[in-house]
Amino acid sequence: MARTPVLSTRVLLVCAAIGVATGIIGGIAGLLTPVVLIAAPWAYGLLLGSHVLPGIIAQEVLRRPLVALVTHLIAALVASAFNPAWALRFLGTALLFGAIQEGVAALTRYRAWGPWRFFISAAVIGVIVAVVVFFAAHLATLPLWAQIAYLALSLLGPIGWTAVGLGVGTALSRAGVARR
Repeated sequence: MARTPVLSTRVLLVCAAIGVATGIIGGIAGLLTPVVLIAAPWAYGLLLGSHVLPGIIAQEVLRRPLVALVTHLIAALVASAFNPAWALRFLGTALLFGAIQEGVAALTRYRAWGPWRFFISAAVIGVIVAVVVFFAAHLATLPLWAQIAYLALSLLGPIGWTAVGLGVGTALSRAGVARR
C-alpha cells in the first residue's frame, strides 16, 4: 500500500497560497528597504522581521514538518518579482528563517505547537538579525540612541510579526483551511 507523502498536494497548495500572500508582503518590505536604510536605518530590523510570516502562518495552519521551509521559499520567489536584483537575498533569508523555524519545531518533534514555540524561533531570528545587520550595515557609526533603537526593534520586530502571523494562522484554521 502506498504511503501518504509528508507534503501532500493539499499541503503544498496551502503552502503556495500562504507563500504568495506573504511573498507580496516581503516584496513590499524589499521595496521599502532602501528608503528605511537611508531615512531611518535604526528601524530596519522591524521591516526585516516581516519575513518571519510565511513559516509562522504555515506552521500554525498545517502543523507539519517542512511547511515553513517550503512556504518561505515560495514567498522568496514571489518577493523576487518585486526586486529581481535581491533574489539571492530573499532566498537566503527564506532559507535561514525557514531553517530556524523548522529547527525549533524539530526539537519538539513537531508535537508542541503552543505560541511559546513560535516566539522562541522569533527570538532566535531577532538575535541573528540584530547581530548580523549591525555589523554588515556598519550601524556602529550611528548615534548611541539609534544603535539601541535598532537592537530593540531587531529583537522585537520578529516577535511582533510572529504575533501577527499567529493571528492570521489561527483565523485561517478557524475558516477551515487546515481541514483534512
